[in-house]
Amino acid sequence: MKKQVMVVDDSRMMELQIRKFLEGSDFEIAAYCDNGEDAIARYGEIQPDVVTMDIIMPGIDGLETARVILEEHPDARIVMVSSLIYDDTINEAQEIGAKTFLYKPITQEALLRTLTEVTEDGD
Repeated sequence: MKKQVMVVDDSRMMELQIRKFLEGSDFEIAAYCDNGEDAIARYGEIQPDVVTMDIIMPGIDGLETARVILEEHPDARIVMVSSLIYDDTINEAQEIGAKTFLYKPITQEALLRTLTEVTEDGD
């Protein structure tokens, strides 16, 4: 059975890119959320194996969204995906409990390697 990925990104192009990258892999998109509020509301019903989380989104940003999801679901595996490469942003993501960081533009190889590492961690 394929592992379930929730993509949280306000860019539909990013969702389409990730969907294409996952073709033929051990992963599939279980849900796409274009904002943090939707991700928080849907996480519990979907219970994905891993979440890819953009940082800059309208409404609640990705860091706050990750914080809320991890408070409600401490076992959630969240991978931050962003073009922001500031040390304080990376540190905040780690403090919140995000598993790792992927930098945009992402590659298929980096995405699949990261998703595999994060979902095998603790299994």
